[in-house]
Amino acid sequence: MSTSEVEPMTSKQKSFKQRRSFASRKDEVASIRSKFPNKVPVIVERYQKEKDLPILDKTKFLVPEELTLSQFVTIIRNRMGLTSTQAFYLLVNNKSMASMATTMSDIYDTEKDEDGFLYMVYASQEFFG
Repeated sequence: MSTSEVEPMTSKQKSFKQRRSFASRKDEVASIRSKFPNKVPVIVERYQKEKDLPILDKTKFLVPEELTLSQFVTIIRNRMGLTSTQAFYLLVNNKSMASMATTMSDIYDTEKDEDGFLYMVYASQEFFG
């Protein structure tokens, strides 16, 4: 697979962006950011061709700004119930991998979508080949 953008869901499942209008998503972020100014609104979805990893029980996360990507990955691993031998990759904006030491605030500032959410996709195999 190339480094081009990937789609987060299967054709049977609609992504968060497909289920909600842009205006609705933008209003939700505005509400979240006014109530929780030190939290980052993140959407995490499974890569469309992923077959091995489970679907998360939720896609929307409200993450403390100071949390590192490494700490957030640990939270996602725990929610999926992965063992220490199971690998998975988390891509920001469906196309790039960020440094694990980067804070969620830094990633949000540079990678947030125009609707205000930060979108991430997870898969069990690296997308780049």
